[in-house]
Amino acid sequence: MDALLALDQGTSSSRAVVFSRDGRVLASAQRELTQHFPQPGWVEHDAAEIWAGQVECAREALAKAGVKPAAIGITNQRETTVLWDRKTGEPLHKALVWQDRRTADFCEQLKAQGVEPRVRALTGLVLDPYFSATKLRWLLDNVAGARERAERGELAFGTVDTWLLWKLTDGKVHATDASNASRTLLFDIHRGDWSDELLGLFGIPRALLPEVRPSAGVFGQAQEFGMPIAGIAGDQQAALFGQAALQPGQAKNTYGTGCFLLMHTGAQARASAHGLVTTRAAQVGPAAQYALEGSVFVGGAVVQWLRDGLGLIRSSSEIQALAESVPDSGGVTLVPAFAGLGAPHWRADARGAIVGLTRGSHRGHIARAAVESIAFQSAELLQAMRNDGAALTELRVDGGASANDLLMQFQADLLGIPVLRPQVIETTALGAALLAGIGSGVYASPEEVSGIWQLDRAFEPRMSRDEAGARLAQWDKAVRQVLAE
Repeated sequence: MDALLALDQGTSSSRAVVFSRDGRVLASAQRELTQHFPQPGWVEHDAAEIWAGQVECAREALAKAGVKPAAIGITNQRETTVLWDRKTGEPLHKALVWQDRRTADFCEQLKAQGVEPRVRALTGLVLDPYFSATKLRWLLDNVAGARERAERGELAFGTVDTWLLWKLTDGKVHATDASNASRTLLFDIHRGDWSDELLGLFGIPRALLPEVRPSAGVFGQAQEFGMPIAGIAGDQQAALFGQAALQPGQAKNTYGTGCFLLMHTGAQARASAHGLVTTRAAQVGPAAQYALEGSVFVGGAVVQWLRDGLGLIRSSSEIQALAESVPDSGGVTLVPAFAGLGAPHWRADARGAIVGLTRGSHRGHIARAAVESIAFQSAELLQAMRNDGAALTELRVDGGASANDLLMQFQADLLGIPVLRPQVIETTALGAALLAGIGSGVYASPEEVSGIWQLDRAFEPRMSRDEAGARLAQWDKAVRQVLAE
C-alpha cells in the first residue's frame, strides 16, 4: 500500500500521522512537549525529549494504521537550534526555541553596525533573535569548550529536521532542505548555499553545517523503521505545499503555536517593503521556489497561556465555548506579545498587555479577546502583503486553531475575503507526506498531488467594512500602546 508517514515535530507537541495515497488520515499519535523557561524571554526544549517523543509517536501511529508506508516525510518547528556531539549524538545544551529572545541585544548591536541591509539582501530575513544564527553563536560562546570543539569538526548543528534525520539514520546523514536552511540567517537564498560572508559575520564555523538538499528526494534510510526518509520541509513551507498553494499568488495561514501567513511567489524572490520576509518554499527538483512570509510569534499559544498561566480554562478545547459566552470582547483587547512582536513590527522588546478592562470585564471577555488577537495579528500580515502589491482573493487556513469556527468567521470578517478550511487541517503533516511521496516515487509530480486538497467549509465575510475598520483601529491603538512602553 502506498501509505506515507509524516513526522510533524512542532513547538507544543510531536505528532506522527499515517496518510493514505489519496491524503486520508489512517492513524495518528501525539505527545505534548515540555516547555522550559529558564529566564524571562528564554525558551528551550530538550532535544532528547523531542527525539524520544517523536519516535514513540511514529511507533504508535504505525501500529494503529497496520500498514508499512512507502516513505517518511519530516516537517518541523523552524529556527529552533540544536547543537550536538557528532561521536555520541548527545546534545550539548537544551535546544534554543524560535521564540527565544536571549540574543536580542546582539541583534541590536549588529543593526547599529549597519549590516542589516546586506543580511537581508542575502537571506531575505531581518536581523532578529527569531532566526537560528544568533542562537547558534550564543551556544558556541556560552557552552564550555563548544567553540573550540566546533572548529575541530567535533560538533554538528541542525534545526529540528536535521536533528531527527541524524537520529533516524544513526548518525549517517547530516543534511537539511532549502526551506529550513533559509530560516537560519546563514543561507544565501539566491545562490542556494551557505554564505561564507554570513558565517564570518556571526562567527559560525562551516564544519558545523549540514548539507542542503531539495525538499523532495531520498535523504537516507530510517534504520528502525526500514523505510526511506524522502521529504523534508519546515512546517510552514510544508503547510503551503499541503494546501496545494503551488502557484504564485496563492496563500495560506497556519494557526499553530504561532501564526504564519505565506504567499507563494514562484521562482521570484520578492522583497517586502512592509515588514514581511522572503523565504524559500519547499523545493521539488532543481529549481528554487520562494514565498513571502509574515510570522506571528504567539497565536494558538495564547490559549495555552489562558490554560496554564491564568487558569481560565482547564483544556484548550474549552476556549470557543467560553469566548462565545459573550457577544463581543466588551472593549477588551489582548496583545499577546509574550515573545515580542513579529511581523510586521519586529519588536523583540515588546511585551504583552490587556487593555480596555472595566469593572464589568470577566473571563469570557478575556477569552474572546484572546481568540480575536489571533485574527487581528493575522490581518496585519495580510494587509502587509496587500501593501506589497499582492491581490489576495481568498485565504486557505490550517492548523489546530483553524477548527475554531468563531475564530475563522472573525478572520473572514476582518479580511473581507473568503477563508477556506480544507477537509484535512493537518496540512503541515500532509505536506511532508506528499513531499515524501514525490521523493520516493509514489507520486509523479506536484501537479498530481494538488488534486488531493478538498474544501471543508468556506467562511464568507459578514461584517461591514466600516465595522471591520473600526475593530482593526481598536487593535492598532492597543498595539501602539504596547510599542510605546
